[in-house]
Formats: sequence, structure tokens, C-alpha cells
Amino acid sequence: MPGMKDDRFARSVIYMCAHSPEGAMGLIINQPQPMRFPDLLVQLGIVDEQEAIRLPATARDFPIRNGGPVDRSRGFVLHSDDYTVESSMPISDEVCLTATIDILRAISTGRGPRRALMALGYAGWAAGQLEQEIADNGWLTCAADPDLLFDGDLDRKYDRVLATLGIDLAHLSHSAGHA
Repeated sequence: MPGMKDDRFARSVIYMCAHSPEGAMGLIINQPQPMRFPDLLVQLGIVDEQEAIRLPATARDFPIRNGGPVDRSRGFVLHSDDYTVESSMPISDEVCLTATIDILRAISTGRGPRRALMALGYAGWAAGQLEQEIADNGWLTCAADPDLLFDGDLDRKYDRVLATLGIDLAHLSHSAGHA
């Protein structure tokens, strides 16, 4: 919601990966990460600097997002279901999550998923915390759209999600009523 007091989540769009009675986990999908994918591959020892220069365009331009404030050194790849390994976790009929290095190797050689994005860090909530924040008018929820999830238009993603809900930001109240 526009009235979110935590600046880390200002205008954020979060793709929820897990939600259970024990808590919730999601990835912010509209905040860019300044690190480039080739630099990450070199840092992890997957390729050396000479190999990084010769990466396929899909790997050179592979998007990395700021996934959230928790454990920013940990990487997650959200991707289409055309690529899976044993560690891949289905999130929906069309989207999987893989958090192991094998997907980074596959992407670096052009053998990865058709559509994907990487996030460093994640957003997490303790048991009941997210539900309370929603009840307190902290978050809006909507069905996930894979096209919106994977597109690169980060600057307009927040406004486009609001538009899919039929919401005009100018008419949105910062307070909630309870009957």
C-alpha cells in the first residue's frame, strides 16, 4: 500500500513463494539489484573473468533483483516450468523456484529456463504476521501474472499491478475501516 511506513517496501511488488500457518516468504520483483549476473558468476567461481566476457547475451543481460531485506547474500531464481532440477520447487502451474547453483550454471551456458529472474535476499513474515499486516491495510493482494512477473519494466510494474486490480492510486486511502 502507498502508506507503507517501511521504506524497504516502498512501491514494492512481491511475488509470494510460500505461505503457510508457519509464515510466509516472497521475493520483491520490481527493485533492481546493482550487481550484474556475469560479476556474480565470477564471484561464485562459476566462470572466470575471460569466460564472463564471452557469455551468451541471455546470461550477460540476465536480471537480478533485490528480493528483500532478509539474507541478501542468498540467491533465488524464479523461472518458467520448462527447466527443473531436483531442487526446483513448483510455486504455481507455470512458475518454479530454484535456489541452487546448478541453475546459474545452466543460465550461464544458455541452457536455463525460457523465462527467469534472480533475486538476492527475500521478504519473510513470521506466523500470522502477514495476515495481520494485510488486515491493517499494509498490503494489497492479487493473482500473479507470469507475464508481469518476468517482464523487465520495473519502473511501471507497481502501477501496472494496481491497474490490474482496477485501482487508481489517487483514490486509494491510507487507512482501513473495520465493521
